[in-house]
Amino acid sequence: MIEVKEEDLIRCPVCDAVNINKGKENVCRRCGSAIYRHRKFNTEKSWAFLVTAIIAYIPANLYPMLITSAFGNREGSTILGGVVLLWELESYPVAIIIFIASILIPVMKFLILIYLLISVKYPLGKDKKINKHKLYYMTEVIGPWSMIDVFVVAILAALIHLSSVEILAGTAATAFAISVFFTLLAAHAFDETLIKDNR
Repeated sequence: MIEVKEEDLIRCPVCDAVNINKGKENVCRRCGSAIYRHRKFNTEKSWAFLVTAIIAYIPANLYPMLITSAFGNREGSTILGGVVLLWELESYPVAIIIFIASILIPVMKFLILIYLLISVKYPLGKDKKINKHKLYYMTEVIGPWSMIDVFVVAILAALIHLSSVEILAGTAATAFAISVFFTLLAAHAFDETLIKDNR
């Protein structure tokens, strides 16, 4: 019986079969897919997507998300301005949902991804107490919920067709959608095996 060291084993990303690492020409014994051992700390793509998402998030909060044109008056409101307005109108549940989905969740995702990307390259002693796999899974699960604000704007713009009232999506809606899209790409591009390698 031949003994194989753990570092000589490589996992197939398609079918999860364990194979012996044969160098540059690794082919899965089960499904025949080409297998490539990831470069250590290959986080560049995830960083690029995350930085793009953060840059897009800035105009998403500075420019109007919703532009209302009523009786000749044109008024725009930012995400935070909309939350404050809803709170003042005593629509507390809606204000809380929009605040969580449009401000809290995106910022939380940025911070979690930044932490994961830094911790896989520079592992600290305290990191052992934190379950990074659960953090990563959380970013995957909550990702689509960030789009609530964009969906609300799209629904309002589609439903309200009055002669004197018009609702349009502002510049922030596009910037916010781009930010959410690139955050999802950043989470998807993150190599989860790097967490295992730094246990």
